[in-house]
Amino acid sequence: MTDTIILASASPRRRELLRQIGLEFSAVPSDVPEEILPGEIPEEHVVRLSLAKAAEVAGRREIEGRWVIGSDTIVLCDEQILGKPADGGEAANMLRRLSGREHRVLSGYAVIDRRTDRRLTEAVSTRVWFRELTDEEIARYIASGEPADKAGAYAIQGLGVCFVAGIEGSYTNVVGLPLCRLTLALEELGVPMFLTQKH
Repeated sequence: MTDTIILASASPRRRELLRQIGLEFSAVPSDVPEEILPGEIPEEHVVRLSLAKAAEVAGRREIEGRWVIGSDTIVLCDEQILGKPADGGEAANMLRRLSGREHRVLSGYAVIDRRTDRRLTEAVSTRVWFRELTDEEIARYIASGEPADKAGAYAIQGLGVCFVAGIEGSYTNVVGLPLCRLTLALEELGVPMFLTQKH
């Protein structure tokens, strides 16, 4: 087992966030289905899936890395989960719901230290406000293809930022990983972080 990091995700957004803070890692997507269990509260949902993704990858014998990171992100409007839209019509319905309103973005993370079997998890919430959107804007945005694989049918790091009037909380949490909280967890588990290394 090598002292390296594995990201249990295929998300290019999460990969870019980890590169942004100088982490070297390998990306190994998990095979965990992202189903919603009946009666599950949102915070439990994102933590359960984050840990399940990390654990599934950590359990593979061919994996050499020591630390495995799993994550899951959802959008909540009226405390109802808005997942990834199945098609353009569903994306349009989600964007109309978010138009001119506040919603929450909830990201969970889990870090597993395979050497010690220590596991740290957390759910982080960010409030987001959308301006009023016109039907034409929604149609153009859907035509761009960006909403297709995004929770809540928008990407704050892409064209969707034009709809965001304000946020309260972590920006990177909305993108897909709450870096401030995640880096503290990684440090607690012994990952050498750039900002805390002695030179």
